Amino acid sequence: MVVRAEEIASILKERIERFGAPVTAVNVGTVIEVHDGIARVHGLANAMASELIEFYPAGSAQAEPAVVGLALNLEEETVGVVLLGREDAIKEGDEARTTGRIVQVPVGEELIGRVVNALGEPIDGKGPIRATRFRPVERIAPNVVMREEVNTPLMTGIKAIDSMIPIGRG
Repeated sequence: MVVRAEEIASILKERIERFGAPVTAVNVGTVIEVHDGIARVHGLANAMASELIEFYPAGSAQAEPAVVGLALNLEEETVGVVLLGREDAIKEGDEARTTGRIVQVPVGEELIGRVVNALGEPIDGKGPIRATRFRPVERIAPNVVMREEVNTPLMTGIKAIDSMIPIGRG
């Protein structure tokens, strides 16, 4: 059997051209401190304000994040992340990853009568919420002139508060 170099080269070239391994870049940092519901993370240089950050236990190949958080304090070397879950689920040395997504929650009729957490995920045991619309958690409030008038009082049931501090319903 005669092996021709040109034939081997053409086969290799063809296979390399067909090879389509997906490449994804992930911005990964390391938790350096967790205290009072805030995680300080080193290495997330490209994190955006209000971006969703996912935390994974160090050295695990876990597909689902242990906790998620909201990037708020962007500094030169570290990022302060408000945890939206159990603080004891992460520790110093754990991995943090940016998602490229600003925190959004579902909106609409599908949420009426449902109990949700800070991320809009159901916690009432009634199954998933099939929302079709989402809004960012942080957004600009409507202009005061464009808002509907508040003309109905809200009674708290505490006479001292109701008599001294009028609260409008709406």
